[in-house]
Amino acid sequence: MEAKRKQIRDKFRNLKSEAEAKGMKADEIKQTLIAAGDQSAPSKQSALECISGKIVSLLRLDSKPALKVRQSLRKHLLKVFLVVGVVSAVGGYFFKETLIEALGIREERCVLNNNNFVMEVARPILNCNMCAGVTRIPIETDMTSEVFIRKFAYSGIPVLIKGAIANWTAMGTFSFQFFKKLYTETEGALDAVENECQFFPYKTDFDTLGDMFNMSEARANFSEGEKTWYVGWSNCDSTVGKILREHYQRPFFLPQDSESSMLDWIFMGGTGQGAFVHLDFVERPSWQAQISGKKSWRIIPVPECETVCTEMNVTVHKGDIFVFDSNLWYHSTKVEPGEISITIGSEYD
Repeated sequence: MEAKRKQIRDKFRNLKSEAEAKGMKADEIKQTLIAAGDQSAPSKQSALECISGKIVSLLRLDSKPALKVRQSLRKHLLKVFLVVGVVSAVGGYFFKETLIEALGIREERCVLNNNNFVMEVARPILNCNMCAGVTRIPIETDMTSEVFIRKFAYSGIPVLIKGAIANWTAMGTFSFQFFKKLYTETEGALDAVENECQFFPYKTDFDTLGDMFNMSEARANFSEGEKTWYVGWSNCDSTVGKILREHYQRPFFLPQDSESSMLDWIFMGGTGQGAFVHLDFVERPSWQAQISGKKSWRIIPVPECETVCTEMNVTVHKGDIFVFDSNLWYHSTKVEPGEISITIGSEYD
């Protein structure tokens, strides 16, 4: 800095000496020096560049100004969160009923809804020994309760059981029209599904089971030019459940002392993608009977078992039952060409 000042002083002395040598008057020498001083001053552009540099320095995450800003923000945010938390707690305590009514919480089944990401993160780590060495889904034709209990019931290994529902009247009864008539003519049945159970529209434009039953006859029959569809739902209506059980029975191979869920799961639709890849979060293993059509399953190990277990595929035909624990395997389905695919299933313990 001192060298720069010396350079400027020397410049002005030289200019003054040259002006005096030329015989310039005092006022003329003064104007000459002022003009020289203006040229030596920083330009407006340089000043802007200087300001910009300071701003950039402030915005740099690793700069000292930025660190100070972040530290200050953190302190203020902590204060804000603390205040909001205290106010929320006090407000919730003294104005609970008012808040419940204002937010409509009383009408909601859950204040916070689970999602697949949260449930996946929260699920326990699986012991992969259950599927070590299993490279294909076993197919059984002469299943007995003893064999099922010993090899499949609680082992986590999927199994396809051929011809397991040959005596069920459901194979000649269940259809789109059957379910439509049953649910639309049973008082409260559609409301029970919507309010107490679950409806899976998958890739369709249906919002409820009632919407699905209101589709055109052409679409219901998969007429050419119509959108295909595939849906699933669980039944919570006792009257409907009683009628369904008139046409199917508890699978004969299930352990005699096991209790089956009173919840029926029904999946129905046409050729193409069925359920997308997912993991269920239900309480027990499940079985699914193919009432009509045929459907292929893709079974995928959970991430921690990818190096031990193998992805497997199987096609379930009319009259077969597929048994697996949907809590342990990611899975997806695809309806194969042909007649409509209709399945019914439940859980067992």
